[in-house]
Amino acid sequence: MNAPVIISVLDDPWTIPLDRIDPSDARLFQDDVWPDWFARLRRDDPVHFTAESQFGPFWSVTKYKDIMKVETNPAVFSSASGITLLDQETQYKLAMFIAMDPPKHDVQRNVVAPIVAPGNLANMAGTIRQRAAKILDGLPRNETFDWVEHVSIELTTQMLATLFDYPFERRRELTYWSNVATTNFKDPAALVKSEEERFTELKKMAAAMTELWNERVNAPLRPDLISMLAHGEATRDMDPVEFLGNCTLLIVGGNDTTRNSISGGLWALNKHPDEYRKLRENPGLIPGMVPEIIRWQTPLAYMRRTALEDYDLGGKTIRAGEKLAMWYISGNRDPDAIDNPDRFIIDRPRPRQHLSFGFGIHRCVGNRLAELQLTILWEEIMQRFPFIEVVEQPKRVFSAFVHGITSMVVRIPG
Repeated sequence: MNAPVIISVLDDPWTIPLDRIDPSDARLFQDDVWPDWFARLRRDDPVHFTAESQFGPFWSVTKYKDIMKVETNPAVFSSASGITLLDQETQYKLAMFIAMDPPKHDVQRNVVAPIVAPGNLANMAGTIRQRAAKILDGLPRNETFDWVEHVSIELTTQMLATLFDYPFERRRELTYWSNVATTNFKDPAALVKSEEERFTELKKMAAAMTELWNERVNAPLRPDLISMLAHGEATRDMDPVEFLGNCTLLIVGGNDTTRNSISGGLWALNKHPDEYRKLRENPGLIPGMVPEIIRWQTPLAYMRRTALEDYDLGGKTIRAGEKLAMWYISGNRDPDAIDNPDRFIIDRPRPRQHLSFGFGIHRCVGNRLAELQLTILWEEIMQRFPFIEVVEQPKRVFSAFVHGITSMVVRIPG
């Protein structure tokens, strides 16, 4: 029996038999052809079963309303078996609070939540603006350069170093570990080729973070993530694997969403010149444009859950023990929930009606920090550059999980 996978991303998504569609095929995202494949599923098979894939059998939930049903029912749809489709071998499975169910999830999440409380965000705003201005003022004019490397990665990595109070001169280690944590082993350019190699590299991160923990556990509580974990009643007695898992979660969460939205927003404006013109005429639209960028990009394409009991969803029965992917990237393009979802509209009404941050108890704890960084960056961009031209198609991450851009060549006229 042939595996029901896509033979080629050049296949016609509208005529291929449904049982041949595997939405977890990373080529769909690297080649940026995913929209029609998910439109087909939303129309013809919104709760779709893939019998064989790189990750084994799984369900795909592709409609906004069905994703919300899963998100708001953690008693049936558990995170404890992991948030990606990859079933890790037990010895390499990382415990992290996003991959936990209540009550443990709630108490660990509450330990780190104060770092993104409104008062702390207000304190960070000046630092973010200063750094964004310095990065932008250092960019070349009238020559091409990689926006991802010089802006997207640099701004988010500087913020990560601040959140962890990590040695600033070593901040690119955080970017590297984030990439290691999310790499797809099938990618010819993968940083690591197996779970064993991934775990080996992440243990280096754990060693660096443990050194910081040991410095801070007996010192007064400070407003950084390591100090918060070391002093938190629910986290100070974590075992080493759980500490590694939570550090990985916080690094990836603080990195991928913002980094790829910074890149994706500039690409979206270049693809929609009328919206770019609208922005130039009225920079006051930036606060509403930011959540539209995050919807449009959807930096994490899906989150996984595992059914704890049989459940009927969209006319299908998901059996206890089966895993499913909530495809945020598809729900964000669902015309039954969002008007004109395939258009990037910077003054869209109710722009925060998107799924990119998840929903319910697992909603991204740093969502307001991500929005703050993007808002400040675009305010500083529009004060300097009326137009930034993307001169080549972006190069994209080989992943069905991280919907990211690895390189994007631009030019700033000047």
